[in-house]
Amino acid sequence: MSTKDFVEKDYYKVLGVPKDATEAEIKKAYRKLAREFHPDANTGDAKAEERFKEVSEANDILGDPKRRKEYDDARALFGNGGFRPGPGAAGGNGSFNFDLGDLFGGGPGGPQTGPAGAGGFGGGLGDVFGGLFNRGGPGTRTQPRRGQDIESEVTLSFTEAVDGATVPLRMSSQAPCKACSGTGDKNGTPRVCPTCVGTGQVSRGTGGGFSLTDPCVDCKGRGLIAQDPCEVCKGSGRARSSRTMQVRIPAGVSDGQRIRLRGKGAPGERGGPGGDLYVVVHVDAHPVFGRRDDNLTVTVPVTFSEAALGGEVKVPTLGGPPVTLKLPPGTPNGRTMRARGKGAVRKDGTRGDLLVTVEVVVPKDLGAEARDALEAYRKATADQDPRAELFQAAKGA
Repeated sequence: MSTKDFVEKDYYKVLGVPKDATEAEIKKAYRKLAREFHPDANTGDAKAEERFKEVSEANDILGDPKRRKEYDDARALFGNGGFRPGPGAAGGNGSFNFDLGDLFGGGPGGPQTGPAGAGGFGGGLGDVFGGLFNRGGPGTRTQPRRGQDIESEVTLSFTEAVDGATVPLRMSSQAPCKACSGTGDKNGTPRVCPTCVGTGQVSRGTGGGFSLTDPCVDCKGRGLIAQDPCEVCKGSGRARSSRTMQVRIPAGVSDGQRIRLRGKGAPGERGGPGGDLYVVVHVDAHPVFGRRDDNLTVTVPVTFSEAALGGEVKVPTLGGPPVTLKLPPGTPNGRTMRARGKGAVRKDGTRGDLLVTVEVVVPKDLGAEARDALEAYRKATADQDPRAELFQAAKGA
């Protein structure tokens, strides 16, 4: 892509965010689009792959505060690909009375004011474009490039999520071609590109002392040309690679949580650092236990006599021996008690609690002796109306 095309491209539109979007909004938009157009989810769809590249490219610029500022400055200067002079920049006859070359380094014979002799632009507009396009001027070799971020998903059992687990994760991404060791040449002996002399870049003049630097079309910005192109990567030096990693999921992870593993994404280019790996965790439900933040939950059935008279009941724990809880006399249905330290693991290594909810069970079938006992209990409590306060409150309302 040429510098002109780069400046003209609206990355905010690519991500579907406004120009004043926050970093969080940009990150959220990128994650959504990257997940939608990821090649692994759109196998064989060339349009989706191209869209994924556009989204990743936009995130590379807008996701970096420094590069985003340089991009915004460049677009403000070159709206729609043309230079926007300020008021009074043109002479009476409509011609410009300044040299654009002066802006890019204090042109010949021009005053050298401000830091590094570049006027109010610090290092001149050349610094803006040098930082934006990773170029430092003629003879500078193509800079290392950070690998792309990768997003994957993993499903854990309830117990694995609570205790932590190491799981295998298979990923697919662009990496240096193994067949040619990333050289693009079948024999591993590429030659220096004669067009750009190994820089990967060529300059072209546009008139008025203004020039643009573009990636070399002959070597596609690599600075090298394969003498005998590799059959696997067709001379590009990059190929899709699949690998399996053992990923450690920390204890206490919750359903839907997104974990970031720095440097575990796609490998970088030309010695650049690897991208990051983002793992979205899904947790299967448990037949007995539930989860509430760092606490586990469980519902324990008790008999009417245990709730009315009190007693001790055993309660199961996740992966450990049962605990005994003491029910006070007159325990109501739905009351929740706490078994401390029997919950999920917190970030500091301590554990939450197990929240035990009592559920009074009404027997469906009664023997003769049990029925007689309940009939006697009903007669003994005939003067007690549990609904008296309910009707009294209803009348007063």
